[in-house]
Amino acid sequence: MTSRRGFLLRGLAGVIAGGAGVGLIGPRASDSQAQSLAGPDLYMQSGMDPCQVMTPLVQKTITPDYALALLKQGHQRFLAEAPAHCHTHTLVHGTEKGQAPFACVLSCIDSRVPVETLLDQQIGDIFVARIAGNFVNTDILGSFEYATEVAGAKAILVLGHSSCGAIKGALDDVKMGNITALLDNLKPAVRAAPPMGEVNSHNHALVDKVTHINVEQTIVNMTARSPVLKARVASGQLKVAGAIHDVHTGRITFLGS
Repeated sequence: MTSRRGFLLRGLAGVIAGGAGVGLIGPRASDSQAQSLAGPDLYMQSGMDPCQVMTPLVQKTITPDYALALLKQGHQRFLAEAPAHCHTHTLVHGTEKGQAPFACVLSCIDSRVPVETLLDQQIGDIFVARIAGNFVNTDILGSFEYATEVAGAKAILVLGHSSCGAIKGALDDVKMGNITALLDNLKPAVRAAPPMGEVNSHNHALVDKVTHINVEQTIVNMTARSPVLKARVASGQLKVAGAIHDVHTGRITFLGS
């Protein structure tokens, strides 16, 4: 297996797709390095090893911008079919007494969107919440308040995806058991879409548009409905961003980058 400290990406471009000006990042600093180099620019200087155990000290030195950069870097490894080959037992035992993930991801339950795989993140690296249609409710907001305010995560990524069944169901006004109430959470995005022809799941351009709008509305709702998250964003301790995964190509487009 590739060594944890010596992992270097091979055959990848020096710029992360969707993140202009962000270069690939080398080995992740150890706790001892963190102690001697502590500061917000530590990892911009020393880089990251994808297989380093994410400890509270490592997490503390990661900025919100850099947390998002790490997610982009991981996706580049996925696209290049060059995932990090980590010693899983090391990660398990390194996190058994506590966790300090650097980011959170909210995604759909769709089986074609395996978050840790698409972003090439390891045990202890990220919190993941999944719900059909990747919207927020009280439980998810509470979970992310814990993940950020209590556990210290620095970024939240709202990850939508193409051909989303929940978005299609909302467009078709599906009525079925508890699915009816679930789809009501996506109706604001449907109503916000501009006129684009027939309002149904066969209108692929409309499906894509509503998918983007839903991600954007969810980002807004994160802080509008959570004073805790709003305060962390205002203080610069947290960033909330959006992305869309294309189930046809496997590629994630990071919005606003």
